[in-house]
Amino acid sequence: MSIEISQVGKHFGDFVALDDVSVGIPAGRLTALLGPSGGGKSTLLRIVAGLERADTGRVEIDGVDATNLPPQKRNVGFVFQHYAAFKHLTVRRNVAFGLEIRKRSKDEITRRVDELLALVHLGQFAERLPSQLSGGQRQRMALARALAVEPTVLLLDEPFGALDAKVRKELRDWLRRLHDEVHVTTVFVTHDQEEALEVADEIVVINEGRVEQIGSPDDLYDRPANEFVMRFLGPVTQLGDELVRPHDLQLTADGADSTGVAGRVTRITRIGFEIRVEVTTSGGQPVTVTLTRNEFHALGIQVDSPVRIRVTPGSPTTTVTAPAQRSEEPTFARSH
Repeated sequence: MSIEISQVGKHFGDFVALDDVSVGIPAGRLTALLGPSGGGKSTLLRIVAGLERADTGRVEIDGVDATNLPPQKRNVGFVFQHYAAFKHLTVRRNVAFGLEIRKRSKDEITRRVDELLALVHLGQFAERLPSQLSGGQRQRMALARALAVEPTVLLLDEPFGALDAKVRKELRDWLRRLHDEVHVTTVFVTHDQEEALEVADEIVVINEGRVEQIGSPDDLYDRPANEFVMRFLGPVTQLGDELVRPHDLQLTADGADSTGVAGRVTRITRIGFEIRVEVTTSGGQPVTVTLTRNEFHALGIQVDSPVRIRVTPGSPTTTVTAPAQRSEEPTFARSH
């Protein structure tokens, strides 16, 4: 079921949470709303769910104007970051809750709950209380409960943000597999770039209440629309007035090549399978280059070695709007 968001605006007092936002979310796809904290992505998700009312604009779900419909009339499933479990009910009863209040038959409830518990790999924990589950298991229970009523749209608000990195990674993989099985239109909010790039079919980058770019993970990473998108989606460094990925820079020993920008190695750091080489150009600009271990050893360079740097032809670059004071650290932002 597709979602059409047209010219949606939302204010909280003088604060502009959303400014004339228009987004089309394709049916059956897994779409990420990605952006920094306070950028408006959770507000947009809550407006789609009916938990917030937009000041302006329109929301359609499967061709039906849902702008003024209450949440219970929109047939959406919503999963929060902190599970919102009924602590006194078993896992089975938590998953069954939405079906029970809809007065479904006992046989239908039993069948549906059993199917979902098997789908999320919680069948053996059906009679446990939420407090007896791990954080990852509780989040899977929350997803099963949201799916129980067969929503046309599944909305997830930073569903893995409260979990540690290892469990987040496991649940990202699981969510992708689950979506491929159930094919429900899914929208999830995250500020973790790696999570969005790994899981989503399509990413909507939102910043300061506006949509910066919409596209596939490859589109956004390889063809960023502007400086913000490039800086936000992955590691960057600056060479001259161009913003570029550190792995898209070529490094050669000075003397072996006369092209590119001259510089001198100031620091070498190994990070797992990568070698991070920090170079200061002859003009005093700090630049970070990321190499594989084999590439680094083939160069035969060390701290204070003269080198030359150039951008690999065809690599994505963006002209910066103001001189950078330092090279950006080439790391992904992490959930917190």
